[in-house]
Amino acid sequence: MTLKDRFRRISARVLALKGDKAAIARGMALGVFIGTTPTIPFHTALVLGLGVLFRQHIGAAYVGTWVVSNPLTIPVLYVSQYELGSFLTGMGQGGLQFTDYSLVTICSMGGKILIPLLVGGLVMAPFLALAAFFLTKRLLEKARS
Repeated sequence: MTLKDRFRRISARVLALKGDKAAIARGMALGVFIGTTPTIPFHTALVLGLGVLFRQHIGAAYVGTWVVSNPLTIPVLYVSQYELGSFLTGMGQGGLQFTDYSLVTICSMGGKILIPLLVGGLVMAPFLALAAFFLTKRLLEKARS
């Protein structure tokens, strides 16, 4: 599937959502925010919890998490978040040194990976969410006018 085909499929999903244009755009922004953070095992729970708490469009939020956090984008997203977080926290000066790639080794490095990843994700998320809001709102206004 080409990038153009992928964009068409995502656009079709967004356009099929029922509701107010601004509400859908806010839901998409929430989903992109959640999808950008390195909380992948909890995306659905976060969408449901925060969507209900903030009264956002849950369907749009779910689409937003999937747009940002999928097998094609996660490696690029997580590496860039880690690098940004390492720079901001000063924790990545020596770089990561793996002696092996076992689960025990990775878990023992927990904070050295998790803290920069979370910081980078939380810094990056508002910018991507804001862009998602305006792009979604524009797409809906253009398609529904």
